[in-house]
Amino acid sequence: MEYTQERVATLHRLTEAPVGFDGLEPVLERTVVVVPMTDREQERPAATGVLSALESIRPAPERVIVPVRADPDRIESFRVWAESFDLSVQVLWCNAPAVEKLLARKELDGDLGKGRDVWLALGPAIAQGEYVVVHDADATSFRPDHVVRLLEPLAMGYDFSKGYYARVEDGRLYGRLCRLLYEPLVEAVRADHDDPVVEYLAAFRYALAGEFAVTADLASRLRPPRAWGLEVATLGDAFEHASFEGSAQVDLGIHRHDHRNVDGDAGLEGMSRDVASSILRVLEANDVDVDYETLATRYRTVADRLIDQYAADAAFNDLSYDRDGEREQVTRYARSLTPPKGERRLPPWAAAPVEPDALVQAATPWTPSAASLESTTQD
Repeated sequence: MEYTQERVATLHRLTEAPVGFDGLEPVLERTVVVVPMTDREQERPAATGVLSALESIRPAPERVIVPVRADPDRIESFRVWAESFDLSVQVLWCNAPAVEKLLARKELDGDLGKGRDVWLALGPAIAQGEYVVVHDADATSFRPDHVVRLLEPLAMGYDFSKGYYARVEDGRLYGRLCRLLYEPLVEAVRADHDDPVVEYLAAFRYALAGEFAVTADLASRLRPPRAWGLEVATLGDAFEHASFEGSAQVDLGIHRHDHRNVDGDAGLEGMSRDVASSILRVLEANDVDVDYETLATRYRTVADRLIDQYAADAAFNDLSYDRDGEREQVTRYARSLTPPKGERRLPPWAAAPVEPDALVQAATPWTPSAASLESTTQD
């Protein structure tokens, strides 16, 4: 057990006592929980477990918004499944034809992805609550106190709260993209720069965790990328608007969720390009001069050291560890360390050219009010 503080307030789990809801009732009643999914989630135990656990929170959150990308022949069964839980669930069909038409009219059309899905949900979440929690749906270890833990710092006056956890499962270490890309890359830049933003990025213990909570005011200022890299982009916006004093991270214990293969665009190798680009964009946006000619070499030097340390930690805990396999991953990730190309980040909802109500109508074609919107998008 440790209790080390970072540059941001770090709230540890120092006892086994369960986290209670006492005193958080007013916050929970003004909280909207966003759980991004794909239509496949209704077939997976993890997503069912997340929504079932949210049912047990009393008082329940104000609303649970589920943004989902789904084929037209699957959206209705997904909606029926999601709305079967004893929660105030609002399903948003992120790739509904009316959504795509509405965003195209506002010049917000473009690639689909997790970041876009979360952005679509943030608009109505801000309109309906004072606090917003975002939690992934692939965690088989989700517990009701995750939401409570994420909200605790906001009740204390912080603006941004990020979860962190250990990724240990099946006798081995996971969290590979964070351990083998994010941490050594940030550390390599940190060795040459003492800029506050670098210190901020280095202060988070699991920076690629998808779980965070924000005030509605801060949520209205977030500018997500469309696909991967959402977590890092959120840190960049939190640094700008909350900084060290307004940020906290909370211990969510041991986390277990679905794992990706390394190879290919759909694997960690593909994700690494977006994550690396997000990190480098945050640095460049804060005037950190990145030496790209030497970056890959410096990154690999730090990664090699960390791999030796992870190997020792794994052996100490009797975990299996593939040192050669992890070095091969580092080689793949190093190819991502190039100057980021132009990217259209979605606008903050504080300045978005679309109203949340219009978006909700477009994303819920099964409601009577959606018919009137569909007729206007034909004009």
